[in-house]
Amino acid sequence: MTDSDRRTGARIPVKMWVEESSAGGLYFQRAANLSEGGIFLERTIPHPIGTMVSLQFTLPDEAEPLRVRAEIVNAAAAEAELGMGLRFVELAEPEAERIRRFVARHAGQNGG
Repeated sequence: MTDSDRRTGARIPVKMWVEESSAGGLYFQRAANLSEGGIFLERTIPHPIGTMVSLQFTLPDEAEPLRVRAEIVNAAAAEAELGMGLRFVELAEPEAERIRRFVARHAGQNGG
């Protein structure tokens, strides 16, 4: 991954459940942080980098779930860092705007 591929926006800590589905099945994961461009799912055995998945999650303080596509872009397999980073792809503008507003609202509270 080059420096230009890396995230540039605020990344905020979150605690929420994420429903993740792919050809391999359906999983319920815990999110550790969120940015405008992606999400990190913690304490999970990562899928191979490049795997495409569908995610569904409800932002804290919202009622309507978001449904997005994402690609696994990094994987942490060490026990202390078990998890995977996902980059949102083909994100429709209404979903992108909801995530932007949520991150902006909470970035100042978390110093992010």
